[in-house]
Amino acid sequence: MRRLPATTLYYGLNFGLRIPTWVVMAVYLVRELHLSPLQLVLMGTAMEAAVFLFEVPTGVVADTYSRRLSLIIGYLGMGAAWVAVGVVSAPWLIIAFWAAWGLFYTFTSGAYQAWITDEVGVERVSTIFLRGARVGQAGAVIGLALQVAVGTASLRAGVILGGATTIACGLACIVLMPETGFRRRPRAERGSALTEMRATGVAGARYAWAAPVILLLVGVDFFMGMSSEAFDRLKEAHFLRDVGLPAVGNLSPVLWFGIFWLAGMVLGFAGTTWLIGRFGRGGRRVVTSSLLVLTVLQLAAMLVFALTGNTWVAIAALLGVFFARDLGWPLYTIWLNEQITDSSVRATVLSISGQADAIGQAGGGPVLGWLGNAWGIRAALAAGAVAIAPALGLYARAIAHEGREPELEELPIPAAVN
Repeated sequence: MRRLPATTLYYGLNFGLRIPTWVVMAVYLVRELHLSPLQLVLMGTAMEAAVFLFEVPTGVVADTYSRRLSLIIGYLGMGAAWVAVGVVSAPWLIIAFWAAWGLFYTFTSGAYQAWITDEVGVERVSTIFLRGARVGQAGAVIGLALQVAVGTASLRAGVILGGATTIACGLACIVLMPETGFRRRPRAERGSALTEMRATGVAGARYAWAAPVILLLVGVDFFMGMSSEAFDRLKEAHFLRDVGLPAVGNLSPVLWFGIFWLAGMVLGFAGTTWLIGRFGRGGRRVVTSSLLVLTVLQLAAMLVFALTGNTWVAIAALLGVFFARDLGWPLYTIWLNEQITDSSVRATVLSISGQADAIGQAGGGPVLGWLGNAWGIRAALAAGAVAIAPALGLYARAIAHEGREPELEELPIPAAVN
């Protein structure tokens, strides 16, 4: 079968990979399996611990052997782990399978962005990232409607459907994914597999260390990861146990959460469309200034969400967090990706950023979960919001540094270690 153009497949994957929604999974975990706040956070912490351990090694695999192969392994494994969570009921098994999901996710983190960048070129990829984010939001809307419809009849079936969709994406990559931009070193120039991976890993780490803006952005990911763990795992429980859902009609929690996520996706779609226009006119300055503003918005919205007792104010704050994240993620990816001018270490450097996020989540998650058990979910959410503050300072330093930083093309690229 003829392989698809890279941009077509990239948009298709962005659509399909957003179909699995955390909404049905979250309600399933809280309402059907009755996981405690600590168990919910430990589930995320186990996943992030797996990401921490394997993020860079799997990024090295993508840079050394094949971005396409790395993505196929990742999507098939992520889908299988998601399905397994929908099949079992014991909390320890749920935590273990979610850790497995984190392991397979690392095969895609960094490799996905590196693959499309190599296929289309650095000069075109920034706009493709933004358009891909918009296509992903459309896929999330379809996935939300589909999984909520299934979830109202059976939450377990809704979870399994999400995993099956990711498996389908992996199978599509086997048949349709091109890989023309990536070149392995000729066989005569290669060492052993371990030597090749070690050389790539060391080169990627040295490249990141030589670029101050990359280091600052990696630091941002650490604090954003620390902040996100409580919000990601406890927001549904906060509505169900503390704030309550709107007393309008007789809608089930899964339908209410579906409505919230749908509203967030519509806002994200509109915001991304606006950003694409701004980026075309303002370039890099739009990326950096918008990221700073969106991070302030995320901190403020998370704090309001944690402290308010009003249902409608909590919903507005929730949508504010969704909006800031939906627009901030592609902008962060653009900024970081543009700092990496050596394609041979691109996936490794992007994975270092992902590892920083995992360290933040794995380190902060248990502490925030303990706060939730000891002083309530509000305390854990508020502490998570405050953890964003250092990221603002790092963003400001990165913006200031860019004005006086030498061109990345002039940075020395470390020689391979044999």
